[in-house]
Amino acid sequence: MSNIIRAALVQQKWTGDKESMIANAVEHIRNAASQGAQVLCLQELFYGPYFCQVQDADFYSYTESIPDGPTTELMKEVAAQNNIVLIVPMYEVEQPGVYYNTAAVIDADGTYLGKYRKNHIPQVKGFWEKFYFKPGNLGYPTFDTAVGRIGVYICYERHFPEGWRALGLAGAKIVFNPSATSRSLSEYLWKLEQPAAAVANEYFVGAINRVGVEPLGDNEFYGQTYFVSPRGQLVGEAASDTEEELVVRDLDLDLLTEVRDTWAFYRDRRPDTYEGLVTP
Repeated sequence: MSNIIRAALVQQKWTGDKESMIANAVEHIRNAASQGAQVLCLQELFYGPYFCQVQDADFYSYTESIPDGPTTELMKEVAAQNNIVLIVPMYEVEQPGVYYNTAAVIDADGTYLGKYRKNHIPQVKGFWEKFYFKPGNLGYPTFDTAVGRIGVYICYERHFPEGWRALGLAGAKIVFNPSATSRSLSEYLWKLEQPAAAVANEYFVGAINRVGVEPLGDNEFYGQTYFVSPRGQLVGEAASDTEEELVVRDLDLDLLTEVRDTWAFYRDRRPDTYEGLVTP
């Protein structure tokens, strides 16, 4: 029997306010579901601008509780109405003054399955994330969904191979990497790192980026959202580098077994030799 999952990614432009960003995302979700999509991931911090271009405490107001905040509650309803698994990246408040860059994972029946908190936090020009986020404290969870086991890794983390591997060892079949990454800094890496991670860890990767120049800075987010197979090949074309776009692709999960039987990277690992990797 065929083991094909129809998956979707959304790259958005900043509309100017949170409410219209959420409404726009919901429209994309419904559109994806009408095309038969079974799982969809939104971009990093999807309902706001990428405010990390500046350091301003006013943007703490974009935080919400997860899972009992209004956007998670809305997305639970949207997931159930459209029978689609959702990965929803948001700005989370755990308690006053403790904030995380987080993605909620919601199953196709609207059940909240859990969340991933971004572990690796950058602090470079135009990406002042340590001002806004505490490093994650939930490890590298995977989530058993209606489309199988998935994982989440957020933006800057794609530069760190350890988390990619942790998700593979935990059985992820698809890993989503919602991002906000700009042309001047990282475009040359965009189609290198995530295909390499898909190959090394033998799963599909969904790479999501926003598009456009936002009022808070001169970072130009270059889109080019895509899916990549465990062979390192793009599944269809990447999205536009300038326009908002919904990407819907069919992922053949039987390819995972084929690739793992061919290369056997997990069999040939030598964790007994890796102790030095975790020595501070």
